[in-house]
Amino acid sequence: MSKHEKINYIEFPSKDIGKTKEFFGEVFNWGFTDYGPDYIAVSNAGIDSGFFLSDHVVSQEKGSVLVVLFSNTLESTRDKIEQFGGSITKPIFSFPGGRRFHFTDPNGNEYAVWSDVGLSENDNE
Repeated sequence: MSKHEKINYIEFPSKDIGKTKEFFGEVFNWGFTDYGPDYIAVSNAGIDSGFFLSDHVVSQEKGSVLVVLFSNTLESTRDKIEQFGGSITKPIFSFPGGRRFHFTDPNGNEYAVWSDVGLSENDNE
């Protein structure tokens, strides 16, 4: 697939770069490359991305795009998020084709995690 005029990189705000690295490294096994004290590039996240030092946060309520991650084990991912300092903001709910929940990272940025694993044929109707 051509990269021409396709989404290539996403940047997220981070109030604390160290907390960001710890949280996403532990929960999602992401890797990081430091570019000074105010920026990290992310690897192993599905799309190239980075975090920049900022006092701002992203959330659907504020009109931000919602980044949705996939999990083969939704409840396990939810539990790791809570274990490493994230907060569940919308508990697991069903929608046509899957289930998901929303959470904030330790910096207050909102994300979601979804799964279609374990659904029966009737769940997709």
